[in-house]
Amino acid sequence: MPDNPALPIRRLKKRAQFLKAARGSKIARRGFVLQAVPVADPVPGVGYTVTKKTGNSPERSRIKRRLREAVRACSDRLVAGHDYVLIGRRESLSEPFDNLTRELDKAIARLHRPTQAPSGHPKP
Repeated sequence: MPDNPALPIRRLKKRAQFLKAARGSKIARRGFVLQAVPVADPVPGVGYTVTKKTGNSPERSRIKRRLREAVRACSDRLVAGHDYVLIGRRESLSEPFDNLTRELDKAIARLHRPTQAPSGHPKP
């Protein structure tokens, strides 16, 4: 059992939540695109979207199921006060599940990495 229990996860359902996340930070990976935006709600929210050009209905459903399981595996990495949207890509069907979860874990960490000031000399 992990020392840091996973937070409960809120499901994004409204279009406005997805549009707000689209204006936030983005990280593209082989099997998905992760979007994140800070929100007032303390519980992290997660939404999934897979477009029709990705494949037929069973393929899109399988992509969403794989992404849901990857999020469940990485749920302890989600930061409170953020909404996340995963946009599924066709490559996530053939991607080994371990790679998918590893990439999601790295993407979440990269989104929340503190930004560093540009190096250079201060102006006098």
